[in-house]
Amino acid sequence: MTDQKNTVQNRSEIVFLYDAVDANPNGNPLSGANRPRIDPQTQQAIVTDVRLKRYLRDQLDDDGHGVYIRNVQEGGEQYTRAKLIEDRLKAVEPDDYDLDDEDEAEEFREAVFGEFLDNSVDVRYFGATMSVNTDDRYAEHLPDHFTGPVQFSPGKSMHAVNENEEYDSLTSVIATQEGKEQGGFDLDDHRIQYALIRFHGLVDEHGAADTKLMTSDIERLDTLCWRAIKNQTISRSKVGQEPRLYCRVEYADESYHLGGLDKDLELDTERSDSAEELRNVRDLTVAVDRFVDRLSGASEQVEQIRVVASDVLEFSLDGNAGGPQFLYDALDDALESGSVDIVDVYDEHTETLPSDSGV
Repeated sequence: MTDQKNTVQNRSEIVFLYDAVDANPNGNPLSGANRPRIDPQTQQAIVTDVRLKRYLRDQLDDDGHGVYIRNVQEGGEQYTRAKLIEDRLKAVEPDDYDLDDEDEAEEFREAVFGEFLDNSVDVRYFGATMSVNTDDRYAEHLPDHFTGPVQFSPGKSMHAVNENEEYDSLTSVIATQEGKEQGGFDLDDHRIQYALIRFHGLVDEHGAADTKLMTSDIERLDTLCWRAIKNQTISRSKVGQEPRLYCRVEYADESYHLGGLDKDLELDTERSDSAEELRNVRDLTVAVDRFVDRLSGASEQVEQIRVVASDVLEFSLDGNAGGPQFLYDALDDALESGSVDIVDVYDEHTETLPSDSGV
């Protein structure tokens, strides 16, 4: 069972950027054609937090971690929520307890609660609604819901986007060719030309105790977000997405965070192409002046910064520009020595895998 002493003690704020080239980063099924979600006023692309969390859950599942919310079928039938709960609790057998005895019933409740969270890393992160029949022998000993201590706001592109009309034209031509069978083609193929998408996340140290979120879970996030975009965007409409910047600021003071750090990153308009001309990451530069200034002003409240950036993303500060090392040096200069730690995604991630993964 989880050791309470290792639960998260410090609040963290996360900024995560990834981009999409000729892709549909988050289709809207209510549009009738699964069109990309676009803000009608600003023309910014929108990616829901639900979409991002699904990428993260799928990567956790692929890595061999226990995940509660997932697509499981047996004999052609979809697992119900109750069945998913039972699957997480195979090690807890009700018949081993005398549930008419108050002490043993309490032991059973504690075993169910602990075992479920130990085997459901996604619930430790994001919480879950336990909408199952209360007569279920396990569910009646679990709360109605878990509030997740790790939450992301919906992501938006840092600029206006355009749909790629070439894909629409191609599928329209295919659809009108003599009424032939169109096997293999998606005739509602809507994509955007380019989007640099910006997410903001928060890790609440108070909520961490409720789901037994561990420090090792947060350390896993430092590589998980990057790898999830790399590995989980390989379907036809999702391919073309790449992680570009991950930064987690861990604070030293209880209940403190700067807030809105993602909004302190903006496109350098002098060094970037116009929104209409953006086609890939090399067409833009991210200005980090306000981002670095705010972190510098709160340097005494910052415990550490974990950061990694794409080798092809350019940053600017005080009229100068450079790649990832330029950003790392700027952060190092703004904060106390040793506070900035560069994430080595592919070396570090193996340390976050389950012990029985064989890696």
